[in-house]
Amino acid sequence: MAPSDPSSFKIILGSSSSSRRQILTEMGYQFTVMTADIDEKAIRMQTPEELVMTLAEAKAEAIMSKLELDAYKEDPVPTLLITADQVVVHGGLIREKPTSKEEAREFIKGYSGEHASTVGSVFVTNLKTGIRKGQSDKTEVYFHEIPDEVIDNLIEEGHVLKVAGGLLIEHPLTWPFVEAVVGTIDSVMGLPKALTESLIQQALEII
Repeated sequence: MAPSDPSSFKIILGSSSSSRRQILTEMGYQFTVMTADIDEKAIRMQTPEELVMTLAEAKAEAIMSKLELDAYKEDPVPTLLITADQVVVHGGLIREKPTSKEEAREFIKGYSGEHASTVGSVFVTNLKTGIRKGQSDKTEVYFHEIPDEVIDNLIEEGHVLKVAGGLLIEHPLTWPFVEAVVGTIDSVMGLPKALTESLIQQALEII
């Protein structure tokens, strides 16, 4: 899919994730960043797919409540608000960001020699037209045995405490122990490029 013309619209990325900022930059887009600051734990759903879609939409609603929407509707250049969410599923349980170092260690140790799924969502809102497009995405990650020393170093460094399930496969300490990824790395990192581009085009009514 050809990328959309970045000069024909503006983007607000509704996420504080450095990985999502990196991926959107790699896609060739410039953007501003806003955060939703919602209580994610207050939103519970039956399935991981429902949860991540509901959370991504809730983030969009929270950010839109801070904006002067009439100005965006009158602007000749449309602005797209991109929000996203992700959880890890392991052993049938949904895992969000670890609440402590102990929980992060438990999460990562559980992946050792096993596999986990990442279930993510992308939600694109056209602030000019009101069009909203969203979809979930799933990837499977298989791991070799992860040594305790590596887990300790990951916990001590701290980045794994800020991501769903404590799962950071692109990290140089983690990557050597990834056996296989069924899906795309950018999806595991929280913003699947192909899906995001498709939703951008749908929100702009290009396709």
